[in-house]
Amino acid sequence: MRLFTPLRPNPNALLARANPVAKLGAALLLMTVLFLSVDAVTPLVVLAGLGGSVWLSGLTWPALLARTWPILLAGLVVAVVNAVFGPPGDDELFRIGPVGLSSTSLQSGMALGLRVLAIAYTGVLAVATTDPTELTDSLIQQLHLSPRFAVGALAAVRLLPVMAGEWQTISLARRARGVSAGRSPLTAMQLYFGKLLTLLVGAIRRATRLATAMEARGFGALPCRSVARPQRMAGRDWWLIAAAAALGLAAVGISLALGAWEFLFA
Repeated sequence: MRLFTPLRPNPNALLARANPVAKLGAALLLMTVLFLSVDAVTPLVVLAGLGGSVWLSGLTWPALLARTWPILLAGLVVAVVNAVFGPPGDDELFRIGPVGLSSTSLQSGMALGLRVLAIAYTGVLAVATTDPTELTDSLIQQLHLSPRFAVGALAAVRLLPVMAGEWQTISLARRARGVSAGRSPLTAMQLYFGKLLTLLVGAIRRATRLATAMEARGFGALPCRSVARPQRMAGRDWWLIAAAAALGLAAVGISLALGAWEFLFA
């Protein structure tokens, strides 16, 4: 459950100091471009831009890849499945029974896998460099969201490391009792879902106690709230949004220049 523990970037890094709403806006721009483009060149250019901006986030490549390996695996699986089981083309490369591979399906699978990776890592860089408390304050002050929703989301994010610790405790408790799957994958799956159910029950009980405590302390009793940590949009935040828009336009422009760009609804 190390995946549920937060990444800790350098707080002095450029992206870490940017306004959370600006980072969400930049990520939304790139995701919109990636969603509307179904070719392989556009996400490849965006991934190259994201890779070059990792040093601005205060994260290191080993830490980022070690924590996000399921994203890489998901992108590979999506690419392979769509390439092998996608609609066959006239330029078929080989066929083994019902399974065939053509250059058309291969390009389609690669494009979809790269889109998954680009969209996922766009969100990862935006979220991993954002402090949850600052994000909550920015959502309330800049986007004027309801404090009930924003602070509730903050409480949920703060509980993720607690759930990671509880998962480890459940695993150690079962190991101490001699509960083991051995070499049976079916038993291992049953034990895994059993631990998930235990974690879910504990999370619901913890959330109920937290909601009761917040209500008892008067949270949400008044329509207005004071601001303890002002969040403002600085000049670098607008430059970040402009850089994201420029990267998206550059990706589409390069794809158009190479004759590879395809629109989703075409």
